[in-house]
Amino acid sequence: MIHISKTTATVKSKKFLGLTIDNMLNWKHYIGDLKPRLNKACYAIRSIKPFMSLAVLKSVYYSYAHSIMSYGLIFWGNSTDSIDIFKIQKRIIRIITNSNKNASCRELFKRLNILPLQSQYIYSILLFIIKNKDQFPLNSHMHTINTRYNNNLHVTPAKVTVYQTGDYYSGIKIFNYLPSTITKLSDNK
Repeated sequence: MIHISKTTATVKSKKFLGLTIDNMLNWKHYIGDLKPRLNKACYAIRSIKPFMSLAVLKSVYYSYAHSIMSYGLIFWGNSTDSIDIFKIQKRIIRIITNSNKNASCRELFKRLNILPLQSQYIYSILLFIIKNKDQFPLNSHMHTINTRYNNNLHVTPAKVTVYQTGDYYSGIKIFNYLPSTITKLSDNK
């Protein structure tokens, strides 16, 4: 009789669909992988800046830097390490606008019509909720009491921080904060 012993190895991180997921369910490794890629994009934009118009620089930003930043953003966008990505995004914006390295980027983002990383995260998560709205129960499905929040998406109570900072829970909370005039627009697909 042959006895086969099965052992499982503990893996610290694993790449899945281009996203590095670690055993602690934080995004430190993935964001660490993003930083050099975005720094290369920053260098590329800085290199072509003297020869290109603002429209071309914006196009390069969207095709190179923005595409890297927005991939999987709904998963890692609320990580504490995402501030490093935001700093690189601000550096790129300052290069495009030929601004001082200490200049405030608030008006620069507005002038270029580019969303800051945090706003892009909120936008992405709201798109996810709206596209999958039929998968989320309403408060009216949970109880029969007629309240002003009946048409809000139901938030499942949870004390686990990982769940509360996840895209499902955060998305519902953000969606419920929208004015009803906006949430009703998503019903008219």
